[in-house]
Amino acid sequence: MRQFPMMARLVKLVIYIVCLSVIGLVGYAYVGPFFGVDFSAPQKEIRQPVVLNAD
Repeated sequence: MRQFPMMARLVKLVIYIVCLSVIGLVGYAYVGPFFGVDFSAPQKEIRQPVVLNAD
């Protein structure tokens, strides 16, 4: 009976940590470009020949 409140506190702590991590990640995504962090994917054109077997 004594372990349930301790386990509930641990679950609450994990939920708080997850929520703070998500908020931090979203904040970093919005504030990052102001500090020179570039999140865009590198763009380059790729051309490959496609062989169609249409009989």
